[in-house]
Amino acid sequence: MDLLPVVVAVIFLALVILMGGFLFGKNRNKPKRGKKLKAKDHSQILKEANRRLAQNPKDPDALMALGDVYYGEQAWEKAYKIYETLMDVVTGNPELDEFFVSRRYGLCALRLNRTEEAYKGLVLAHSAKQDDFETNYNLGYLEFQRRQYDKAILHLKAALRQNSEHALCQRYLGHALFKVKNYKESLVSLRKAVDLAPDDKESLFAMGECYHELGQEDQAIRLFSHLRTDSSLGPSAALFAGTIHLNQRQYQKAILDFEIGLKHPEIKVEVLVEIKYRLAAAYLKEQEIAKAVALLYEIQQIYPNYKDVPTQLSRYRELNSNRNLQVFLLSPTSDFITLCRKITMSFFPKAKIKITDISVQRNDWADILAEVDTSRWSEVVLFRLIRTTGTVGELVLRDFHARIKDLRAGKGYCLTAGTFSDEAKKFVEARLIDLMEKDKLMGLLNVIDHNQKAVLIED
Repeated sequence: MDLLPVVVAVIFLALVILMGGFLFGKNRNKPKRGKKLKAKDHSQILKEANRRLAQNPKDPDALMALGDVYYGEQAWEKAYKIYETLMDVVTGNPELDEFFVSRRYGLCALRLNRTEEAYKGLVLAHSAKQDDFETNYNLGYLEFQRRQYDKAILHLKAALRQNSEHALCQRYLGHALFKVKNYKESLVSLRKAVDLAPDDKESLFAMGECYHELGQEDQAIRLFSHLRTDSSLGPSAALFAGTIHLNQRQYQKAILDFEIGLKHPEIKVEVLVEIKYRLAAAYLKEQEIAKAVALLYEIQQIYPNYKDVPTQLSRYRELNSNRNLQVFLLSPTSDFITLCRKITMSFFPKAKIKITDISVQRNDWADILAEVDTSRWSEVVLFRLIRTTGTVGELVLRDFHARIKDLRAGKGYCLTAGTFSDEAKKFVEARLIDLMEKDKLMGLLNVIDHNQKAVLIED
């Protein structure tokens, strides 16, 4: 029993020796580092750091100290070079924080518009730490600029989980969601962005586009009308507002929108041309042919073959000089019917004509049934006057023939401001239907204002 204390003491001494050897070996393997810089002001830090770097250009403590100084002073070029060097040093150096160095490198590069380097640094930082706000926000911004919208959305949503009140983060998330056509979610982020930064006109504009895409035209109009006078977004906002009003057949409001857009002194040429094109369309709907033709000429001077401008010009030049043709093709149904009555009453000179029925098919054509009594014959005649400058096909003639039989008319005359297809002409060869294309219709229109004295068809 007297030996027990001795045995305990020997065991304890052995354990102490073993632990000491382990610690000594661990410290021996640890890389040697110079003393950390403990200077209190920037000038001392700069002096000491540069002295140490002169001895060892990759001294990590000196580089980190210089990086902190330059980063704090927003001397981005100098800071970038420091962290660029640290990026070579950080690999395999457990004493350096890889996340911190990579993030600083990426942020410095971003402020210098070196986007590829910024992307590289921030990706490395994100691989080391996924929940950092600055890393996620700036990566989201870079992915947005690279048009990688799905990746941008992932990073920006992650950033907002750390800070939901960041206006720019909400802004870019809203715009990225719009790009992938997720309009409902886009509106949520864009509203938040505008609440946080009321002067964000681009987000207001994007909200208008979202409302438009979702069919909520009243809200879209409200936003676009508000932005019509903005110096940069005004022309595009006026174009959107006018287009919506044009589609709603509110032509006077559309004309006002487009005219406001054209008042801006600086307009992108593609927006300028499109505003003029749609303003011309609105003028045509309001029967202001001369104004429309003038705009179409202006467009042709910029882009000679813009959309269907050449075709429209060839059509509306003639319309501009012939009021009756304007009425035939473009006027409201009531004016069109009045003109059709005049055509019918002047069709057979010296004949007694009594109109017994008038019907209109979706404003595409009018059918007029008349009793005609001449010195040689008497007959019930059906006229079909078609409001088009295009080609009339066989199906329309088949319908017309069936209508003639239903009304028990003895003869049919089909008139158009365009032409008839070959199939249509063949269809009427053995039937009591006469076709009158544009040239004959124009002759009839021209004599209406001359006391209906022209003779188109001999009785």
